[in-house]
Amino acid sequence: MTELSGIAWSRSQAAQAILALARAAGLPMKRRQVSGSPGPGSTQDEGPSEGASVEGVAAGLGLEAEAVGAVYADIDAVLAAAGPALLQVQDRFVALVGARGRSLAVVGPDGVARSVPKAALRDAICGQLEETLATEIDATLNAARVPARRRARARRALLGERLAGWRIEVGFILRPAPGAPASAHVRWSRLVRRAGVLVLAHGLEYTLGILGWWLVGRGALDGRLDRGWLLAWGLVLFSQVPFRLLATWSQGLVGVQAGALLKQRLLVGATQLDPDQIRTQGAGQLLGRIFESEAVESLALNAGLLGVVAVLELVFAGVILGLGAGGLLHVSLLATTVATTAALGWQASRSREAWTYARLSMTHDLVERMAGHRTRLTQQRPERWHDGEDQALDRYFGIASRMDGQAVRLVALMPRGWIVVGLVGIVPAFAGGAATTASLAVALGGVLLAYRALRKLVAGVSSLAGALIAWRQIAPLFHAAARAESRLWHDGQRAERPAAKSGPRGSEPSVQRPILEASEIVFRYRDRGEAVLRGCTLRIHPGDRLLLEGSSGGGKSTFGAILAGLREPESGLLLVDGLDHKTLGPDAWRRRVVAAPQFHENHVFSSTFAFNLLMGRAWPPSSQDLALAEEVCRELDLGALLARMPAGLQQMVGETGWQLSHGEKGRLYVARAILQGGDVMVLDESFAALDPHTLQRALDCVRGRANALLVIAHP
Repeated sequence: MTELSGIAWSRSQAAQAILALARAAGLPMKRRQVSGSPGPGSTQDEGPSEGASVEGVAAGLGLEAEAVGAVYADIDAVLAAAGPALLQVQDRFVALVGARGRSLAVVGPDGVARSVPKAALRDAICGQLEETLATEIDATLNAARVPARRRARARRALLGERLAGWRIEVGFILRPAPGAPASAHVRWSRLVRRAGVLVLAHGLEYTLGILGWWLVGRGALDGRLDRGWLLAWGLVLFSQVPFRLLATWSQGLVGVQAGALLKQRLLVGATQLDPDQIRTQGAGQLLGRIFESEAVESLALNAGLLGVVAVLELVFAGVILGLGAGGLLHVSLLATTVATTAALGWQASRSREAWTYARLSMTHDLVERMAGHRTRLTQQRPERWHDGEDQALDRYFGIASRMDGQAVRLVALMPRGWIVVGLVGIVPAFAGGAATTASLAVALGGVLLAYRALRKLVAGVSSLAGALIAWRQIAPLFHAAARAESRLWHDGQRAERPAAKSGPRGSEPSVQRPILEASEIVFRYRDRGEAVLRGCTLRIHPGDRLLLEGSSGGGKSTFGAILAGLREPESGLLLVDGLDHKTLGPDAWRRRVVAAPQFHENHVFSSTFAFNLLMGRAWPPSSQDLALAEEVCRELDLGALLARMPAGLQQMVGETGWQLSHGEKGRLYVARAILQGGDVMVLDESFAALDPHTLQRALDCVRGRANALLVIAHP
């Protein structure tokens, strides 16, 4: 650590290191403060307080800190691409800004950015691990009589061979939080700058192209087309090559980065959708959103690039037409043609919107019929299986015909119509005899350039219309991503929460505060006027074992979902550890109050049995996590299931794997809730499919492992 003494931060300075790193790397930060950040009345410049967690401080700054690790063989590649990152170097941190060739840019505690050799930082990270094999490797080198000049290289080769698959915790990569404003992600990815390079490269390419043809035309018209003019023309055309390459490279880079940002935003938004909103939509609508997200990415990027190129060409065409024989008349005719193209494009987009909704309606209906095919076969008469399909097809064909007609007028009529209009604009100057040969040639060149630009503009309008229509389908996903910022912020607060103090099980503490407190809860569904719950009050203390019974439809499951944070009450007071839902945040709430919802609202994912058990804990699991999962399974009488499955906990289950019975799924859901380790456990109809013996064992397990337990069941 001697080489890193001037740049390493102590663990107590982790919060200040994150703030300094974010500023040095230019990460977009917010001014909101959290626990571990400056308190009220202080400014952000004072820095976060010592002792705050890395995730908590990053969340308070509007950033995400992702813990990353790598195998020994990949450490060099990780260091080259990790910045900005907070690296763990033994018992200290190094604030890595980025790579600069063979050096790494870091920020020290003095706030000064400096470069350090990559090898030095790598040795500091891996040194402790390499020392475990130092004696053995030195003995091997001595026995093999490796010369001193080759000893260092041989030592690195042996270490790489022995430690290649050894995993090392590298540290935390910093990036804008998933729920940060889209503008923050755009700034951080430098997308606007790269788009500017794209526009500039296209502009210079067209300028050089026009200059080259001007040289050829001028020489030909003046009768001086000698070798010098041809050489100048060739040099100008050759100069276009680097700008064409730059434009192509920038176009691909902008497309890839914009697509990645959109997919990331939609993925985060999909995880933040309101469960009630998802329940009201069928599989067809959700699948349709996936298709439309692909359409937005491809069509929007295509429309944007075509639009940029078309606008540039129209500007150049307007300038050339103004300098040609037609003059201002030609320019006004071009402007009128562009306006007419926009109007026809608007009509075509409206027709395409109607066609898209008709197509999606048929797609949704088809997917819903496929998903419920078995139910339809058994409960619906065969003569009614295809009701409404012919009418839907007729309506679809009618809308498609209107859309195709308008698209033909737009695509075929406008660019070709401009050729006629452009030639008509030359007639007055030609008939008057005032136009020179050069001015007529310039006017014709402007007409042809405008024709090419209009073709691209028409294609861009069509793609843009498709992108806007698809955007309306996925906009809820995009906007839902903003909820992730609140979630990440509250998760950061959770890291600084002191552990709840309660006496040993079976003893009564002197002052016992309830873990969960619900008072005068009122809830109603959006589509119903009558309240499902009214005036519900409940307190759950450590060690409580409660049974909630009631008739079907009485609101038991709804109340349990409210307690678990899956629904928000219309009014009333709901607290966990004295804090409400907005203060804690949804994820922190669900870590304290864990639930196994009813069977139809729970799922077995197509993955390993261990993943389905431990998905509420850190992943990948440790050996202790796997041992605990197996212990809980055996307590729930799932030992026979583990013995039957060839791979045990690593057996693939779900739709494409080992099929679980109804009772086995129910106990899997219970085990999943137990392994989350919350303060309160809510089990909703979790034991309905169990025989008396298995039920008793399951009850003994949850009673022994739950800190506080609420079981919802029918009388």
